Amino acid sequence: MTDIKNEEAAGEKKSLNFIEQAVEKDLKEGKNGGKIQTRFPPEPNGYLHIGHAKAICLDFGIAEKHGGVCNLRFDDTNPTKEDVEYVEAIKEDIQWLGYHWGNEYYASDYFQQLWDFAIRLIQEGKAYIDEQSSEEIAKQK
Repeated sequence: MTDIKNEEAAGEKKSLNFIEQAVEKDLKEGKNGGKIQTRFPPEPNGYLHIGHAKAICLDFGIAEKHGGVCNLRFDDTNPTKEDVEYVEAIKEDIQWLGYHWGNEYYASDYFQQLWDFAIRLIQEGKAYIDEQSSEEIAKQK
């Protein structure tokens, strides 16, 4: 991160990747009131790997660069099988990388709301229930 900041300070213009381009476009158009809010959504069922570190730097870095906030949103789709050890390890890793989240959320806190959204989409004909067995689905892959 320091190299990027040093390049910018030296007047070197770094080209933006497609995500940064979309953020810049949204900011110019005044979307979301000009505020940046990102999220890092790990599954708390294991330790982070190098790909997670890249995502952390992107998610938190974009928010930081634009004075926004990055939220930590655990994708705990099966909370009874997930271990608090992984939640704590993920938080430690994010802090070790030098980032801090704005809010901490858990997908399981929104299961009823997500269920209600799904029912509404089905009723409106915008979604359907796939009643195939897992074996039938696997054959189609």
